[in-house]
This record gives sequence, C-alpha cells and structure tokens, in this order.
Amino acid sequence: MQQKIRREDALDYHAKGRPGKLEVIPTKEYNTQRDLSLAYSPGVAEPCLAIEANPEDVYKYTAKGNLVAVISNGTAVLGLGDIGPEAGKPVMEGKGLLFKIYADIDVFDIELNTKDVDEFVRTVKILEPTFGGVNLEDIKAPECFEIEERLKKELNIPIMHDDQHGTAIISGAALLNALELVGKNIADVKFVVNGAGASAISCSKLYLALGAKIENFVMCDSKGVIRADRTDLDERKAQFATSRDLNSLEEAFVGADVFIGLSKGNVVSQDMVRSMANDAIVFAMANPTPEISYEDATSARPDIIMATGRSDYPNQVNNVLGFPYIFRGALDIRATEINEAMKLAATYALADLAKKTVPDLVNLAYGEANLMFGRTYIIPKPVDPRLLATVAPAVAKAAMDSGVARQPITDWEAYETQLARRLGQDNQISRVILTKAKSDPKRVVFADAENPKVLKAAQQVRDEGIAFPILLGDKANVQQLIAENSLDMGDVPIIDPRSPEQDALIQRFGDLYFQKRQRKGVNATEARKQMYYRNYFGAMMVETGEADALISGLTRNYPDTIRPALQVIGKQKGVQKVAGMYILLTKRGPLFFSDTTVNFNPTAEEIVEITEMTARAVERFNIKPRIALVTYSNFGSAKGEDAEKMNQAVMTLQQKHPDMIVDGEIQAHLGFNTELLRQNYPFSKLVEEGANTFIFPNLSAANIAYNLMSEAAGFDTIGPILLGIHKPVYVLQLGSSEREIVNMVAIAVVEAQGK
Repeated sequence: MQQKIRREDALDYHAKGRPGKLEVIPTKEYNTQRDLSLAYSPGVAEPCLAIEANPEDVYKYTAKGNLVAVISNGTAVLGLGDIGPEAGKPVMEGKGLLFKIYADIDVFDIELNTKDVDEFVRTVKILEPTFGGVNLEDIKAPECFEIEERLKKELNIPIMHDDQHGTAIISGAALLNALELVGKNIADVKFVVNGAGASAISCSKLYLALGAKIENFVMCDSKGVIRADRTDLDERKAQFATSRDLNSLEEAFVGADVFIGLSKGNVVSQDMVRSMANDAIVFAMANPTPEISYEDATSARPDIIMATGRSDYPNQVNNVLGFPYIFRGALDIRATEINEAMKLAATYALADLAKKTVPDLVNLAYGEANLMFGRTYIIPKPVDPRLLATVAPAVAKAAMDSGVARQPITDWEAYETQLARRLGQDNQISRVILTKAKSDPKRVVFADAENPKVLKAAQQVRDEGIAFPILLGDKANVQQLIAENSLDMGDVPIIDPRSPEQDALIQRFGDLYFQKRQRKGVNATEARKQMYYRNYFGAMMVETGEADALISGLTRNYPDTIRPALQVIGKQKGVQKVAGMYILLTKRGPLFFSDTTVNFNPTAEEIVEITEMTARAVERFNIKPRIALVTYSNFGSAKGEDAEKMNQAVMTLQQKHPDMIVDGEIQAHLGFNTELLRQNYPFSKLVEEGANTFIFPNLSAANIAYNLMSEAAGFDTIGPILLGIHKPVYVLQLGSSEREIVNMVAIAVVEAQGK
C-alpha cells in the first residue's frame, strides 16, 4: 500500500515549532565567561594563527571535516521540475536530515539563484574553505554534468551529484547480485535503458565500469530509441547510440536480459516483460509510480527479479543506502575527490552485504522470519545497522588505494568502533517499530477520541498503515472535531458506548464483566453500568477480540485507566505486579527505565519481577539488556532501605539468571561512566559496555529521572509501556504529543502481532 501523506500534515510538519528541519547546535561549553572567551575573543585567535601556519589544521580546530554543503538551484527538484531555489529548500533540508541521521554528517543547505553554469561553479568554488565536501542536488541535465565535472577539477574536496551517482551505485550493487543469482555474465547481457537523463547516463556508465559492454545497450529517451542515425543527440546520449534497427521501446525489449527504468510510470506492459530473455531482470525505478508495477511484472514472469524505488516492495533501490556512507568515508580520510574507485567500492560493499546473514533487527523491521540473499533480497535494507561500518570503510580504503586520501586510516578496528559509536539506535529503534507495525496492522481502540491530538494521531496511523483505528466517544462531537481539523476519516468507525445502538453490546460486555467480578464486589447491574465508561468498554473490546489493542489515558489520571484494564483483561500468567517502562531515545542509544508509572515502593521481590519483565521487553526490540539497579549507594557504600532492597534484588537476579547482565546497587552515573566504574569496581558486570536499562527503587525516583531527562536533555520518549498485562493496553501520559501517541500505537500493534 502506498503511504498517503496529507497536505495539511506535511505543511504542519515543516512549520511546527522552529520552522524547517535543521538547526545549529553548539558542540563546546558556553555557560561561563571563560567559555565565551575561549570560544571567541581573545581565545579564538590561537586556532586562527595555528591554521594560518598550517592550513590543514582547519580540520583539527573547526567543523569543516564533518560539514557537507547540499547545493542546488532548484531546476530539477524531485518530480516537481524547475520550481526554483526557494521552493527546493525543503528538499535540501531533508537531504541534510538524512546525512545526519544515517552518518552523523552536519549539513548547510545552500540554494543558488542562478541557472548560469559559470556563476554556479564560481559560487561553489569560493565556498570551498567552509566545507569538507559538496553534495550537488536537483540540478537539471545537461548542466549538472558540466557543473560536476568542472567542480571536481577545480576543487580539492569531495564532490558528488547524488542524482547521477547515487542511483547508479545502489542499482549497480543490485544488478551484480541479480546477475549472480541467474548465472549470467555482465559482459554478455543485453540492456534496455528507458530514460536518458542524469541518472540513466550515470547508471549506464557505472554498469560499463562493472564489465558491461556498450554494444549491448539500447537507450531510449522521450523521442524513442537513441540510434546512431539521429541528429539531435548531445555527446552524452551519442555514446549510447545503437546501430541496431530498433524503433521503439517495445522492440528493444525483445530478448533483453536487463531493463533499467529511469523515466516515468506505466510505460512498460506485461507483454513487453514477457518478451525478455529467461530470468529477466527488471529495475523499474521511476518514483512514485514505476514503469511497470511490481504486481504486473511478477505475475507476467515467474522467473523475474524485480526492483523498484518503492519501500513497500522487495528490492528497493534507495539512494540513502549510498550517499551518507560514501561521504562519511570520504570525509574521514580527507579525500580530495570522490572518484570512480570509491563509487565502485561502495557498489561492491553493498552487494556483498546483501549476501551476509541479516540481523534480527532488520528481520523485525520488515516482519520477516529470516531475510536471506535471493530473488526478493538482492540489496540491503535502509534500516540495516551495518551499512555505516560496511560502506564507509570500503570507500575510505578505495580512496587510500587510489591516492586521493590526505589522512589515511591506520587502525581499521578503531575506525569501525568509532563509526559504530557515531550513531545510537534511537532513530533506528523508532523506524524498526514503525516498520514492523506496518507489516501487519491491527485494530486499535482510541478511548479518548474527543481530543484533537488523539484524532490527529489516529489519522496518521491510519494513513501510514500502522493500525486500523476505532474511535470511542460521542459521535457528533467526534465528527465535529474531525471536520474542524480537516481530517479524512470517513471509513473509521466511531462508537459511542452510551448510544442506544450499542445496547446489545453493553449487555454482552456487562454479562462477561459480571462473570469476572461477581465475587469481587460487583453485581450484574453495576457490571453493565461500568460498560458505559469508555475505558471499560474499550478494554472489553480487546478482551473479546473486537479489537486488538487499547490506547487511553490522555485525559485521565493513570490509575483510572489501568484499573479497568486489570479488571477486564487481567495480568499475564504468573505476574504479580504490572509495571510501566519508558524508552528514552538518546544519542548513545535507547535507554529503558522501569518502573516509572505504577508501583510506589516495590519490595525486593517485586523489584526482581519488574526487572525480569523489563528485560523481556527490551529483548523484544532485539537489544541485549544491560541492567543497572540504581540508587544512592555503590555496592554497599551507604546503608538504608532502598540500598539494601536493591542489593538483595541484584543477588536474587544473579542467582536466578546467571547469564543476565545485571548489577547494582549503584549510583546512576556509573551506568554510563564505564571508566570510573572500572577504576573503582572492576568486578562489575557493567564495566565493558555500561547500562542501557535502569531499574529504580521507587516510583518517585523513576518518575523524576525520566521526566528530567526528557525535558532538560530534550530526549524523545516512547511510553509508558505497560508490562505484565495479558493483552496490549497502553496508557498515555497527560500531555503526550501526537508523535508520542503514534509511537505508542506502533508498539501496541507490534505487541498485538506477537499475541
């Protein structure tokens, strides 16, 4: 299903809070007068003089070495065409965002108000002292070719036009693997290329570098087959002109081994695909509508290997698999250019990665039991955490071998460790959860539908295919709010438990509730009355299978929402106490906090149970829990009730689960500062990697800790995730944002999938 993006949502996303998608963040201390004196006058004079004496020190004392310019004149923006530099700026900011989240590269986006090649080149050239590299973006052909060629000759930093080379590198890797699977030699196969723009020319040139023969290419543009007898060809098209007697794309398909589509949607028929050679390879990469749909191509040819630019089908050719990691490798060895050897190295690295065992994290993200190299997996997935440490070193090595590295790497193990630490798993875990939810969306009841924030979140999860929302509330009120907020939810059910239409369901739910609670102080009349309350009604929908998960609590206090769930659905078998866990998304990776919402002052035995439930929850995200039981004491350094119960809980846990990485009692900072922990407590199980999971001695400590870290440090949070309940029920905290609600729905869906 193609993801639907509403115009209002897109505009709200870019306008909310601080407009745009990027900001500048200080990387040094700036709180005291001394800090400011070091940052600016007089202290800043020292690095200035050092750089004057040795210009290479600019990489040592400034951000140049990790700063890329994304530069465009807005003449070929996505599928929008020549919309101008201002209109193209959101795209350039978006590119900067991708650089940051995938490779920790900082970006300034620069939009130039010129279509003159000389002026464009001169402007970029005089900006060279500022940047470590330049990513040219969305510049129309043929100007893009000349601009890149001239800048590569005139500048001494990495330059790449991603529209040309990104698709070439990614599709080249996919092509190598597809040919291997069908047992064909690239030198022998016949290519049909539809499209003759920047991407098509660059793809074809890269395939030649991989071993293809130019006489085996037939390229088509908007006027038909590019033949040697045409008089309207520029030099770039002319090199791919064929002398074969072909007049149409349809004729070119006959007997071809490989089709490369970089044109427009729905220009290829099933019959054209059927006319190809055995084990046809079809890369229909027009976006968002491929030259032929995945369904049509695969039904026409059972032996086909099919790739598109779409994320909702196998074998997505996605440029994000390339440019962040190519620039990362180029920057880290201070390359003077991005040359053909580096592009080929990225191509081969991606091809090789697809043949390796896929991490569980990636399988989880795509709802697969076991992705493996084959016809529907010829290229890595964008969420694969190994991409950075695979592609960047390959590019860096190629730069060194080809003589364009100014700072060669000598310790590759240390470099790969550095790469692994650059990015935490914060964005990764969010993407994994959302992708997994989309693989099998479930029915989610929203008990607080008379709230605009909840309705907007319900709209988003519906549009993105995360869940099928069911809204509880007064129908007229909900419909009015939908209209006032310009939402489109015509097919979403709205249920009012107090409406006469629901009398039969109220009766049935009430009878079931009475059976559960008749010996716990509830009579039959009271049981039916309880069902008029949305939290009870929604919980009973989940209990009876009318829905798969319940989201509630935004407008009520926490206990009032948990209580109906416990009374209607109940706890998991063997669980004595439920608990609440928060995920904090930090640069060092996700941190898990328990119990943040339920138990006021748990006993040592209850701490053990909370820890066990939390560990199981962390493992569901394919993350190994490293657990610290925190308080004010370090391994008996101070006495007191909290220290003693945490110590007792640790001893019990280590006896019950000798393989569990758990230790304490310790102060919270030692969970992060492994060097200090090693110096003072070298025996601790946490000295190697520190902690990612924190168990607190009481509700007050846990609640204060996660709220402080969330607000003061600005970390995004997911939660609270209710642990120990039999079916998915999630209770939102007062003031939860739309994004936090969507994250909670995704987790509820993932849990429901497991149930």
